Amino acid sequence: MPTVSPPWTYTLQLPHDPRAPGIARATLRTVLAAHDLTDLTPTAELVAAELLTNAHLHTTGPYALRLHRTQPGLLRVAVWDADPRVPPGFAESPLSAAPPDAEHGRGLLLVQACADALGVEVGGVTGGKLLWAECQGSDLK
Repeated sequence: MPTVSPPWTYTLQLPHDPRAPGIARATLRTVLAAHDLTDLTPTAELVAAELLTNAHLHTTGPYALRLHRTQPGLLRVAVWDADPRVPPGFAESPLSAAPPDAEHGRGLLLVQACADALGVEVGGVTGGKLLWAECQGSDLK
């Protein structure tokens, strides 16, 4: 008889340090392995990498990675930072493709392509913003 695991949330507070996104990705892999969600690892890691890198590059303070599972097969990957500005793609304005020779500008397009849902929460108790993307897997536990 299969068991249903309860919802869970992990939050990793990160300093504004260039090593922080890598530490967060390693933590994500560890959490997903511990919960038998390795099928979600490639997509969740790509989404987290892009959101964490943007938080590091476009803000000056600390940020946080939040992993939240509310139901079987669904993982929400979120990144909080103190800057309330919402990037294109999460706001009303759509993302436009980067020029072919551009070195940057494709990360959030990748997030949009890989995620099953996107969203943003601005303000709240902590201020700033929380960008999130949901990834679906085959987990039935």
